[in-house]
Amino acid sequence: MPLTSRNPALLTSRRPTPRTPRRPATRVRRRTAQALLASAVGVCLVAAGTPAEPLGIGDPLFPHLGNPGYDVQAYHLDLTYPGSNDRPLEAVTTVDARVTAELDRINLDFAHGQVHSVEVDGEPAVFTGTGEDLVITPDDDLDPGDSVRITVRHTSDPRPADREGGWVRTADGLALANQADAAHLVFPCNDHPSDKAMFSFRITVPEGYTAVANGLPTAVDRAPGATTWSYRTRNPMATELAQVSVGRSTVLHRAGPHDLPLRDVVPTEHRTALEPWLAKTPAQISWMEERVGRYPFATYGLLLADASTGFALETQTLSLFERDLFTDPALPAWYVESIMVHELAHQWFGDSVSPRTWADLWLNEGHATWYEALYAEKRGGRTLEARMRAAYESSDGWRAAGGTPAAPKPPEPGKKIGIFRPGVYGGAALVLYALRQEIGQEAFDRLERAWVVRHRDSNASTADFVRLASETAGRDLTGFLHAWLYDDTTPPMPGHPDWRSSKRAVTEEPGPHGHPAHRPDAGGE
Repeated sequence: MPLTSRNPALLTSRRPTPRTPRRPATRVRRRTAQALLASAVGVCLVAAGTPAEPLGIGDPLFPHLGNPGYDVQAYHLDLTYPGSNDRPLEAVTTVDARVTAELDRINLDFAHGQVHSVEVDGEPAVFTGTGEDLVITPDDDLDPGDSVRITVRHTSDPRPADREGGWVRTADGLALANQADAAHLVFPCNDHPSDKAMFSFRITVPEGYTAVANGLPTAVDRAPGATTWSYRTRNPMATELAQVSVGRSTVLHRAGPHDLPLRDVVPTEHRTALEPWLAKTPAQISWMEERVGRYPFATYGLLLADASTGFALETQTLSLFERDLFTDPALPAWYVESIMVHELAHQWFGDSVSPRTWADLWLNEGHATWYEALYAEKRGGRTLEARMRAAYESSDGWRAAGGTPAAPKPPEPGKKIGIFRPGVYGGAALVLYALRQEIGQEAFDRLERAWVVRHRDSNASTADFVRLASETAGRDLTGFLHAWLYDDTTPPMPGHPDWRSSKRAVTEEPGPHGHPAHRPDAGGE
């Protein structure tokens, strides 16, 4: 497929819900009565007209994910934890959005919870569920440029759904792991990284529990038997990066570079053992800033969950890790620290600069793997060149099994985390290595810094990266990068004509979200 066709114009040709003819004045009273009934029983059918249907924005990997016709500006999540992680939370999700197309209905992604009621701009609204969409019919049609506030009262169920993702039950509470498409298992949203928004959280927990979320704290309100913790982001965020932690936790504070406030969330009983690992974060941030520029957010920290997940996850400003990663004696220090840097690097690559579509995932994971590898080399792991040569040897096999770095094969039905394959980790880092070999260290370093500045707090695509690489290098790199990103076989590596790849079977898969699930061998990886 030509490289230029990868620029996802699909997002500018989104299909809004067709308008139905305007109804007589009795329409408002009828809809209000239906909405009140829905509030009582949690179920409602749309009034006569075009049947409700699940929509999507046409993502090349997940065509039914996301919703057309509006741009979310902000989410406010109000959650009440019942004191047990096997019971649903009561929740109110408020969505502030700007309408971008003529709509007589609004679709939100939502599943795995019961909707009690919906209001649009303070008025009860008719709603129904279809597929994994919550379809809302307001009293009045919406026009481009309108601002709209949608308030959904619902439950948020931490019990297992029919697939992974959403709430993670820990030994003492809950955490979130929403990648790639599971935020809507937790709260109603436009669940696609192309629609980033501001977030605020209000989390009420029983006495003895601590609640932490993305961003900075804004209030702590204590009442007999319960505490409400409030947080707000200062930068827009994709739904897949939302984080809420509830547990018998301690929040540890320290200062990072240029007085950046750092806060780590740890099980209280393990705080002493974990402190030496957490103390490494300020130096790791400085190391990353030396390479790509200033940290892009107002805070950072690690959430060490007492849970068995098999992955780490770059939830924005509060990266999720298994506690066992830091207590397993079989893991050398350089390996653990490199995984910490992998998730830290994502704060620039994937969080601040988010993918425009899920086919652009290589830009997230390739860069995080790249800086993980550089840091591992610094701390005593395998050299970057040795790691890239090993990746090159496996690259043809990765491409055959899972697609090319920028055109991954769709996952199997019901297994959306299947997109997290070796080709978007080591295979994508190999693309960056080839690019550095081609344009030189100095131009490559300028490209990395320019990328995170130009697209900060927004979305970017593969085509955007190719354009900026060409601009930075002073020559057209379209053909060079097209081969590395889309060819079925791996191109020759500049500077290493002796490197060879094969389509041998690949037995080692990466973890589903944040880092490879392999265990390092004595040789360093």
